[in-house]
Amino acid sequence: MTSSLKKFSAYVGLDWASKKHDVCIQTKDSRERKFEIIKHSPEAIDEWLTHLHSEVEGPIAIAVELSSGPIVYALQKYAYVTVFPIHAATLARYRQAMFPSGAKDDPSDAELALDLMLKYPEKIQPLQPSSKASRTLNLLVEQRRMLVEDKRRHVNRLINALKQYYPLPLTMFSHRGSDLFCEFLIKWPTFKQLKRARENTIRMFFGQRGGNAVTNTDKRIHAIESAMALTEDSSIIEPYSLLVVSLCNQIQLLNKSIKAFDSEVESIFKQMPDADIFSSLPGTGPCLAPRLLAAFGEDRNRFLTAQEIQNYAGLSPVTERSGNKEWIHWRWQCAKFIRQTFIEWSAKSVHQSYWAGLYYEKQRAKGKAHQAAVRALAFKWARIVFRCWQTRTPYNETKYLKALRERNSPLLNT
Repeated sequence: MTSSLKKFSAYVGLDWASKKHDVCIQTKDSRERKFEIIKHSPEAIDEWLTHLHSEVEGPIAIAVELSSGPIVYALQKYAYVTVFPIHAATLARYRQAMFPSGAKDDPSDAELALDLMLKYPEKIQPLQPSSKASRTLNLLVEQRRMLVEDKRRHVNRLINALKQYYPLPLTMFSHRGSDLFCEFLIKWPTFKQLKRARENTIRMFFGQRGGNAVTNTDKRIHAIESAMALTEDSSIIEPYSLLVVSLCNQIQLLNKSIKAFDSEVESIFKQMPDADIFSSLPGTGPCLAPRLLAAFGEDRNRFLTAQEIQNYAGLSPVTERSGNKEWIHWRWQCAKFIRQTFIEWSAKSVHQSYWAGLYYEKQRAKGKAHQAAVRALAFKWARIVFRCWQTRTPYNETKYLKALRERNSPLLNT
């Protein structure tokens, strides 16, 4: 046992579930192990940990197949507990090596987690809690993204519903997830109701909202006057119009929730020491800059090389060799939300960074599809951002272009 683990008085492997947790416990200077089942509730977890701590009279190391989630959050409350997260794929492969038949049960997984922590301490590192602000920002950006995905699904359903009976609004509005679009449909959910509305009423509706709503009023009124109904069958119109109003109400609520998240994210992001670094990156904006900061975190020892962040984010491909065969494929085991963050940002940087635009066009000229070109760009960006992050230096496009010219980079030789 390494010196890093000798400070603990007990070692626990925990296999989590939604209703109960199986644990395998081994105390210091003993090879005997005992198995227990803990109910998933704050009271049951507290009772089990308090009793174990009173028995061993020292710190406790707990290996679990998670780095976040309810059980991890519950364990982190206790100062005498150190959590050792184990990647699910690592545990699965270790299980396969120990049980080639494929046999699996919860107590065995708890014991396997304990074995991994004790036998491979250089691979299974303790969870290093970041600052409160960093943990909060990380959860906020992930949850905001989930709300955006919910909105996207609702907007797609709304578009499909309108196509069935009332396509006119789709030709009048380009932003189908906006509050303006939803308010318009709630007020006039059918073609017949819209046709009955007076021109002054429609003008007043758009005039009260200002901006582009007023600019496009004449064009929209002309579209209404010249439009024809797709169908007059009430058995189609009534159910779909009710669905449209319901979806609009949900989208408006999601818009409000996303704005609340945006406000909270902005407030925390501005307080972070590295905010200037990620704000300086071209194309990040108020949404992607906090997501990139959360991806890197605060601990400079978390990633020691650019390749580590590239692998973690799933940006570097995997090469497999067997005999004379070689296969290069997409990295499946990675932090998928972080990969999504890098790729979304890289796509935006094409229009905001001179060299990124050139690189993207060269990739496309080689015959690569849009997504493949963006992924290749994200791979390059990761190295640049890693350098900025390690040196605590904001990105400077002029300085980077100068470096490319000094190296006589083929990227600029067009």
